[in-house]
Amino acid sequence: MSTAVSPQTGPGTGTSHVELRSGAYADSVALLQVSRSVQGTPGVQAAQVAMATPLNVEVLTSMGFAVPDAAGPNDMVVAVRVDGEDALAGALAAVDEALRAAGRRSEGTAEVAPHRTTAAALRDAEEGAVALVSVPGQHALVEAMDALDAGRDVMVFSDNVPVEHEVALKRVAAERGLLVMGPDCGTAVLGGVGLGFANVVGPGPVGLVAASGTGCQQLLSLLDHAGVGVTSALGVGGRDLSAEVGALATREGLRRLDADPEVELAVVVSKPPAASVAAELEEYAASLGTPVELALLGAGQPDLTAAAERVLTRLGVPVPEWPVWGSAPAATGPLLRGLFAGGTLASEARLIAAEALGEVTSAPAALGEETHAVVDFGDDELTTGRAHPMIDPTLRLEQLARVGADPRTGVVLLDVVLGHGAEDDPAASLAPALAAVAAPVVVTVVGTAADPQDLERQVRLLAEAGAEVHLSNAGATRRALELLEARA
Repeated sequence: MSTAVSPQTGPGTGTSHVELRSGAYADSVALLQVSRSVQGTPGVQAAQVAMATPLNVEVLTSMGFAVPDAAGPNDMVVAVRVDGEDALAGALAAVDEALRAAGRRSEGTAEVAPHRTTAAALRDAEEGAVALVSVPGQHALVEAMDALDAGRDVMVFSDNVPVEHEVALKRVAAERGLLVMGPDCGTAVLGGVGLGFANVVGPGPVGLVAASGTGCQQLLSLLDHAGVGVTSALGVGGRDLSAEVGALATREGLRRLDADPEVELAVVVSKPPAASVAAELEEYAASLGTPVELALLGAGQPDLTAAAERVLTRLGVPVPEWPVWGSAPAATGPLLRGLFAGGTLASEARLIAAEALGEVTSAPAALGEETHAVVDFGDDELTTGRAHPMIDPTLRLEQLARVGADPRTGVVLLDVVLGHGAEDDPAASLAPALAAVAAPVVVTVVGTAADPQDLERQVRLLAEAGAEVHLSNAGATRRALELLEARA
């Protein structure tokens, strides 16, 4: 490993220090933990330790650090801003210790050496075990194919997987009666155990197949609030209902739910699908013995809250009032600014808003322009080399500060997604940031009472910070539109 050091003079009275460590690597979640640990060191004003991907270099530059032009994705950047030269040595020592600690955590404490390949691990795995693949997207095909060759279902958590790799995996799985969940499968519930970003729910009569992570979580949360649990939730990746993939995994998921005697009603939730694939899926669902509710987002289609209400009605369960905490003031400007961590929640909000406002763009750059915008900060292009915003809120908080200071901002629309895998205490960082936002803020909190972040505490902190908080994303979006309409 080689190191290049670039001492700098930072903003204000701080001293900035940037160094590249070529040949060093750690995953984005580990480096997020390192950065947070170093930020708590006395004398440290700011710290960011990350791989030098283009996105991370852009973030570092926006923080006032001058990253050397030689930086590349295989370099680790250590950037700290301290009170003075005397504090620099302690900050760098804290970086080194935090990196060593991250290495120890990744190695684990087991006396038996970890398996070096997926194939070797699967040979020792229990019968029926599911393989979980979480590697850089370009390498996921090999690992997932090893799992299929071993006769195992596989959950591909990796994002940035080429679509042709996804098709190849799912065709092999379909031939063998196996299930590929993903790529970019963020949520699943198997045998009562949540995988990825999963809310804590009880067992019940509903089985889900989800070509959408946060769409699945929205349904889990709404059904849980109504007292309805699920047998399983099979995430299949957001592209499964695209024309290229053709719902290969969705069909297998429905086949399995149809064979499960505990499933009284199957539900398919998806981002906007290809029209031809949706029609074929509807025909396939009608051939099954178990009734199927299709919750497929799209222009003119029911939203996810309406889908949850249809599920409850079909089960004979009363539809509750979806809770709202706090009350937002009047809109201050003409524009809607949606800053989302959940891709399907962003899509749903954009679809609903477009019915009332006309064009609503999804481009991040549009947040600074004279247009309505709803942006998904979990999109692949914004997570390369970084942890998902449900884990690392840095990018979204930076944009929140920008749009909050923009007098054109009329209403800010946000989501906070709870559950295993998500940020431990999202309100702790979001609530203080809301104090600097002049415009009203409407927030969807997707979660259940049993989630580890404590749903009640999260909504209380956000409401006390001035936000109006909804359990229903569709309800939150329509409320934001009401505030804009009242101003007009």
